[in-house]
Amino acid sequence: MSPQTITSRDNPLLRLARLVRDGRERELIFIEGLRLCEEALSTRMDFEAVIYSDQIAEKERAARFIKEAGAVSRGLATVSEKLLASISYTKTPQGIIVLARRPASGPDVIALINVVPTLLVLLHGINNPVNVGAILRSAEATGATGVIATSRTSDPYSPKSLRGAMGSAFRLPIWFGATYDEALCWCAERGIETISTDVDAGRAYTELDWRKPCALIVGPEATGLSPEEVAAADTAIRIPMQGEVESLNVGVAAAIALYEAARQRQSD
Repeated sequence: MSPQTITSRDNPLLRLARLVRDGRERELIFIEGLRLCEEALSTRMDFEAVIYSDQIAEKERAARFIKEAGAVSRGLATVSEKLLASISYTKTPQGIIVLARRPASGPDVIALINVVPTLLVLLHGINNPVNVGAILRSAEATGATGVIATSRTSDPYSPKSLRGAMGSAFRLPIWFGATYDEALCWCAERGIETISTDVDAGRAYTELDWRKPCALIVGPEATGLSPEEVAAADTAIRIPMQGEVESLNVGVAAAIALYEAARQRQSD
């Protein structure tokens, strides 16, 4: 496909890119930076458009990506660095932006998981997209089979979340938009034990058998899960802490528990 050359910030494609970047066009997601765009291409994301600067096109690796992505994308456009900056999510434009179709979501996506035993991560009320991305990355690294992000959680496909996940969001099955009760009921119907995190829980995370089908639940950064939300889960765990530390970053807490799950599962 031959690229179109865009010279005006009022071009329809650039207007669309800004809408996607700002979360006002929900059918598409905004992917920025060569490495992340390469990850999206390798996982066969459905590319709507590839927009790149004339400068980055001169680099061998970027030129190779543009050629491969142009063959599968519905649109291909080149712009100046200044125009790219007008749609970039970052302070320093990274040369390439991809607009891709939002991956399929919902319980059916999670239900297609063909890995036994199931290990899910349930994100509830996590407002910081950086934390969401970090947890997705840890989830993939530890062999989690899927992620459920409730409607009160930051969009796993927002630009910040995607940058933090570094490709994991493209590879993990994700159900985004469930209610908390809906997610718990879905797990219960399938024999998946739900495990909440709570600083006051009686059992440490190392005392749990993570080898059975289970779903780790992590809650809001500032408050954690409410007492009612903790009680609604099957089991509660805590991460022991020393000194005056009251709590851990939610991404750190999730990673600690997930690596214990991975350790137990790999020891079989």
